[in-house]
Amino acid sequence: MQKIKTTMAQHTVRIILGLFMIAAALGHFTFQRQEFQAQVPNWIPLSKDLVVILSGVVEISLGLAMLCWKNKRPQIGFALALFYILIFPGNIAQYLNHTDAFGLNTNSARLARLFFQPVLILAAIWSTGGFAYLKNRKS
Repeated sequence: MQKIKTTMAQHTVRIILGLFMIAAALGHFTFQRQEFQAQVPNWIPLSKDLVVILSGVVEISLGLAMLCWKNKRPQIGFALALFYILIFPGNIAQYLNHTDAFGLNTNSARLARLFFQPVLILAAIWSTGGFAYLKNRKS
């Protein structure tokens, strides 16, 4: 397998995303736990607290992987992108249910957040060389 080289900009974004994920995970376990619980859609058949704890475990794992797992970066980027897709229903639920959390206390702020999610998805793939990885696999 060919090693994917990334630019300094990609490296910087990858580090920021990794640190962001670790910080978010710490929030899941501590001071933002109730706010994260407020985002769990009611249709999920698990305890909201369990969902928050499990997603925190996934977040800290992905954050550490973004920072440390050098030879699997494109795959980690795709895994993080998938995670962002999987948590998107929580963002939609927050908007539809008018739930105040994380300083998002207006419908316009909650709506703007929905448009930011695709940016995170693309950033996860781009920052880890995921697009180049796909291009190389096709050729």
